[in-house]
Amino acid sequence: MTSLLLHMTTRAMYAEAQRTGRYRVASLAAEGFIHLSTAEQVHLPANALFRGRRDIVLLCIDPDRLGAAVLWEPVDSADPQSMRFPHLYGELDIAAVVAVVDYLPAADGSFAPPVIQNLPGQPGGTM
Repeated sequence: MTSLLLHMTTRAMYAEAQRTGRYRVASLAAEGFIHLSTAEQVHLPANALFRGRRDIVLLCIDPDRLGAAVLWEPVDSADPQSMRFPHLYGELDIAAVVAVVDYLPAADGSFAPPVIQNLPGQPGGTM
């Protein structure tokens, strides 16, 4: 198995996805993909988008279970050397989610990189 990919969402959005069996976000319609991250990257968009929020969860995704392409693309298209993030070009199949974990900020509202242990796809780890 390839290393897990992560997607940040709210508990409410994921609960709706579980109810309907489909996970769709605005970026899929607007940009054509769903934003993903690695465990080493996820705190960067978390701090930019969700600072201080306490209802965020990380969907831990097995990329081998995805039915759509994942492309690693630069954050800044004008700078092809910028950090690359994984983008899922299609709907997220709920069956690809192997774990869902709370992602809580520190007291100052900032997010740190999560520590992943004993989850499928991670050597030796759970969250």
